Amino acid sequence: MARSRKVLLVGATGAVGQAVLALALERRDVSSVTAITRRALGPEWHKHAKLRNPVVDFSALAGDADYWACDAVICTLGTTIKIAGSPAAFAHIDRDLTIATARYAKAAGATRYALNSSVGASAKGNFYLRTKAEAEQGIIDLGFASTTIVRPSLIDAQREHARPAEQLGVLAARLLRPVIPARYRAVTPEQIARALLVGVLKGCPRHAHHRIRCALAEAIRACGGSERLAANRL
Repeated sequence: MARSRKVLLVGATGAVGQAVLALALERRDVSSVTAITRRALGPEWHKHAKLRNPVVDFSALAGDADYWACDAVICTLGTTIKIAGSPAAFAHIDRDLTIATARYAKAAGATRYALNSSVGASAKGNFYLRTKAEAEQGIIDLGFASTTIVRPSLIDAQREHARPAEQLGVLAARLLRPVIPARYRAVTPEQIARALLVGVLKGCPRHAHHRIRCALAEAIRACGGSERLAANRL
């Protein structure tokens, strides 16, 4: 039987984070879920006996907190420059907090990590894509035994904060789906959540001499399509 794992979820209040939380709480191979959030999750979540929801101040994270102890981390932190208020505030959330939480969890014993990033993340991209690439590289440099990076395109979801440009993009993506290359098609939070969960629960073997980017067959099957959602970084 597969080992049951303790999962730490960072970013549980967003669309993808909520999808991860719902799926993880139903899985037998997840023994517990610790979701650290700025504000308490709604009462509907707390009926789950294996959920722990520490409310933390992300501006004053402490590395010795007991909630870092886990087997695997899933990070779905993400915002926009407009919502964050400035490029610096955006980078602090999407890059700096992402790396900081990974570092603390690894020091507490985590061996697996999955990050929700963005299609097109690149050191040569615009500020948004460079920041995403810097977050990815920061996680890779920490040297988890298994690191999974998921790079979705547009996310077809209802947002707490309206994102008009994204909403228009999703509408166009729905209409033009047959002619859009697979990697640029809109995907649902549930599809991304399944890919992230497969990444940390199945893991991937380390290889000392190669860094491989490949689709996870299990994640693709779970998502019910042929999209290349998941990329393993070894």
